Amino acid sequence: MGVVVFTNGCFDIIHPGHIDLLNRAKQLGTKLLVGINSDSSVRRIKGEPRPFLSQDDRAEILRNLKAVDEVQIFDETTPEKLIKQIKPDVLVKGGDWKTTQIIGADFVRGYGGKVISIPLKIGYSSSGIVEKIKSLSINSTETSFTEVGSSKLIEKSLNSHIEVVQKLIKKEQQRIERCGEFIIDTLERGNKILICGNGGSAADAQHIAAEFVGRYETERRALPAIALTTDTSALTALTNDYNFEHVFSRQIEALGKEGDLLIAISTSGNSANVLSAVMSARNIGCKTLAMTGSNGKKLASLCDISLMIPSERTARIQEGHITVAHIWCEIIDSKFEVT
Repeated sequence: MGVVVFTNGCFDIIHPGHIDLLNRAKQLGTKLLVGINSDSSVRRIKGEPRPFLSQDDRAEILRNLKAVDEVQIFDETTPEKLIKQIKPDVLVKGGDWKTTQIIGADFVRGYGGKVISIPLKIGYSSSGIVEKIKSLSINSTETSFTEVGSSKLIEKSLNSHIEVVQKLIKKEQQRIERCGEFIIDTLERGNKILICGNGGSAADAQHIAAEFVGRYETERRALPAIALTTDTSALTALTNDYNFEHVFSRQIEALGKEGDLLIAISTSGNSANVLSAVMSARNIGCKTLAMTGSNGKKLASLCDISLMIPSERTARIQEGHITVAHIWCEIIDSKFEVT
């Protein structure tokens, strides 16, 4: 039957780095099967206006590459379901993914398959190409802070905040609603919410958990939520005895159970300990919700659902996170209000 190799990605704006990865992946077996995210899946991971090329166009390009034997489109956020159907002998991702972060790795290793992270061809990335194109356009108020003077700075900062909120109103209302429903479904099934993040995102984790356990504005029953950022003894012991990358994942192994929901907060989408927390949550059957920014595709692609604030500035992303979190709290108050 030969050796089946599987890899996956969005493959939106295919470049020489993709070609190199696919060629080297094919060398690991006799058949290379590529899974690509559907258009709706790409939008969930990367936000509007992605993808630039439709799923059919992306699949057609890949099918015409010498290294690729078969292309399958999947609509889920992750290729986990497809991997379990295919049962590849070798599971491959690019070198920007650690083997511990690769979806399906434990499943493939479980029947003796191999999981390999292939170093990337230096100098190529779809995100880099997009950023280069964007840099040729006129800067928005969100990114233009070159003028001097406190009054101008204040005005620009407030306007950039308003711009992000307007984008949320225009394009993200359905996503905000779906995430809120995800949280409510978890609570109605009698499960709990776990929340993690670093720095300002750690503060947001505590803030959100406090609103759930207490109340937002309306009297209702207490709701189970735990911020994994508050127990200083656990945080320091886990960092000292293991390493900081496992500071949240170890707590999830201890406190989480199947059906719980992890809200994973990272403005960049690249925080190693948050990514590790998501993988641990998935392993025990928890649902996962990402809160990140417009460049947080790595975190978003690992989670069941995501909120991606349409900004690249940390401050604006954090403001967007807590604004949306308050909206979720308002929705939850309404749902569980004491009558």
